[in-house]
Amino acid sequence: MNRLRPLLQSVRVRLLVIALMPMLVLMPLLLGFTTWRWSDKIDGLLISKVTGDLTIADQYLARLTATSGEQLDAVAQSVRLRSALTAGSTADFLAQEKARLGLDFLYLTGPGGQPGFTPTDWPVLSGALAGRWQSAVDILNAAQLDTLVPGLAARAAIPLVATEAAVPTSRSAETRGMIIHSAAPVTLPDGRPALLAGGRLLNRNLGFIDTINALVYREQSLPEGSQGTATLFLEDVRISTNVRLFENVRALGTRVSAEVRGQVLGRGDIWLDRAFVVNDWYISAYEPILDSRGSRAGMLYVGFLETPFRQAKRSSVLALGGLSC
Repeated sequence: MNRLRPLLQSVRVRLLVIALMPMLVLMPLLLGFTTWRWSDKIDGLLISKVTGDLTIADQYLARLTATSGEQLDAVAQSVRLRSALTAGSTADFLAQEKARLGLDFLYLTGPGGQPGFTPTDWPVLSGALAGRWQSAVDILNAAQLDTLVPGLAARAAIPLVATEAAVPTSRSAETRGMIIHSAAPVTLPDGRPALLAGGRLLNRNLGFIDTINALVYREQSLPEGSQGTATLFLEDVRISTNVRLFENVRALGTRVSAEVRGQVLGRGDIWLDRAFVVNDWYISAYEPILDSRGSRAGMLYVGFLETPFRQAKRSSVLALGGLSC
C-alpha cells in the first residue's frame, strides 16, 4: 500500500493539471482578447470624438466665411452706401465699414477690377458681378496682398521652422496669405454695375483659431492631462495655431508631416488617426480647405493630446494582467 501511495499522488497531480489546463490556457487568452477588444473600442471612441470636433471646427469656418459675404452684401445694398456714393464720400464710408466689420481690406470697383484683381481671375469677384454675393477662402501672393493694403504682406509673412518628418523645402518663409475673400454686387447711381470686395487675413489670426479651440474643447470636455488644439494651415504650413513649440511660443511656421500632407493635400482625404504634432502624439483630424477655384489651398486641424488615454489603457492592461496571475 505504501508503494502505491506515490503513484496515486502522481496520478492525482496529473489529473489536476489536466483539469486545470483549459483554465490555465484559456484565462490568459480570454483576458488578452478582452483587453484587445476594449482597447480597440476605446480607440474607436476617440476617433469618433475627434471626428465630431472637426465637424464643429469646419462648421465655424464655413459660417464665418458665409457671414462675411452676407455682411458685405448688406453694406452693398444699404442706403448708407448709396448716400455716400451720391455725396462723394465713398472713401470715408468704406473706411468706417472696414473698421466696423473687422476687415483687413474693403474696396469698391467696376467690372474691370483693379491691378492684380480683375474679376475674371477670381471666382468671388466674377460671381458678384454676375449678381450674387460670393465668399470663399483664397490664397494671395505677397504682391497681391500689398496691392490691397500696403504692408499686408509683411503682416502675413511667417518664417518657416525646420520640422521633423515634413516634406523637404528650400523655402525660408511662407510669404503668401490666406484670406476670407468676399464680394457683393453694387449698382452705381448712374446704373453701371460694380462690386464691393473685402476680406480678412487669416495668417497670424490667433483670435480666429482660439475661438475654434474654445468652441470645440470646452472646459472639462477632456480628461485631466489632455489638451485640445486647433490649427489652420496654408498648404502644409501652420499659419494660425494654439499648438505650442515651447511653453509660450506658438508653433507658427512649423509644417505637417509628409504622411498627413500626402493624404490630405495630395489625395484630398480626411485624416482621422493619431499623428505626431510638433512635439507629441495627438488624436488628430485634418481636412482639406478648398479655395474659390476648388483647389486644395490648406488644411483645418483639431486634435487632443493622446498621453492620458494611453496611460489609462496601460494601467488597465497591467491591472488585468495582475488579475490573471
